[in-house]
Amino acid sequence: MKTPETVRWAGDAIDVLDQTLLPGEVTYKRCDTVELAIEAIYLLRVRGAPAIGVMAGYTLALAMRIAAPADRDMFFDVLESEKARIDAARPTAHNLRWALERCAAAAHHADARSVDALHAVLLEEAHAIAAEDRELCAAIGRSGASLVPEGGGILTHCNAGALATAGIGTALAPLYTAWDAGKRFQVFADETRPLWQGARLTAWELAQAGIPVKVLCDGAAASLLASGQVQLVIVGADRVAANGDVANKIGTYGVALAARAHDIPFYVAAPSTTFDLGTPTGAGIPIEQRNSDEIVEPMGSPMAPQGVEGWNPAFDITPHGLIAGFVTESGILRPPFVESIRTAFGRHGRGA
Repeated sequence: MKTPETVRWAGDAIDVLDQTLLPGEVTYKRCDTVELAIEAIYLLRVRGAPAIGVMAGYTLALAMRIAAPADRDMFFDVLESEKARIDAARPTAHNLRWALERCAAAAHHADARSVDALHAVLLEEAHAIAAEDRELCAAIGRSGASLVPEGGGILTHCNAGALATAGIGTALAPLYTAWDAGKRFQVFADETRPLWQGARLTAWELAQAGIPVKVLCDGAAASLLASGQVQLVIVGADRVAANGDVANKIGTYGVALAARAHDIPFYVAAPSTTFDLGTPTGAGIPIEQRNSDEIVEPMGSPMAPQGVEGWNPAFDITPHGLIAGFVTESGILRPPFVESIRTAFGRHGRGA
């Protein structure tokens, strides 16, 4: 199945599919400075934990090409400062820091002596992260396809499809795989306020793929689950703690509570790169607070009285007790999650 390409290296710049313009306009924005690349991450031109990881790797390579340090020692001094600058763009997504650390480690461990050779190592590692993410997405699709109910309904929240990754997505990967295998079903996509990733992005890419999708107000999700039209809820994740607590787009927690109330299985699809074994529980995951204007003046249109402020956390924490399982490249992980996550992605795992 052909899916959109989110991020690509363009020789001396990064081309990003500008998701802030979807669904009305399909445009790639060229980021030829570090500032533009960081802005693309912060403004959600590129978003979704795996795609942010890919973008982070390429941004670090771009930063070091532009900085052009004079020698190896200076290269690593600059590398550390650029890592910190890029990492500050969005604090919740685990893949961002993971990708930066992975690329930096590759440079540190390389035999390369010249600055040009070290830059080539960084870029090669960034390319490898993108290629591996495509493979991870395909494997997640194979792991979760059996969960998709033939002739049934599936609810998802935010966007965890191709637009959030370098491949066919995380939460949407099992849907794409099942559809290609001949299963037919109905997808319901929460609109996902305040930036409408479900309405603008998930509905767009599913419609492009020919998969039936209906958009609903976030506040209608519980009523939909009570109606009997949905047999599966599947979402993505921006970070998974060692005990299985999940940080995902704001509103996910409420969907999980409603799914539990109506005995509908709630699954999280995520690659090993999104599991943060160094954070014991969701309480240790930093939650990004975004500009209040996204709430009170969305898309530049005032929706609240002048002077009224908004409370705008980008993510919430869904406790592991509400989750039926994690759909990963290593199969479906079941409770107790401390043990199953450690077994799948322990000391030598990608997310360690």
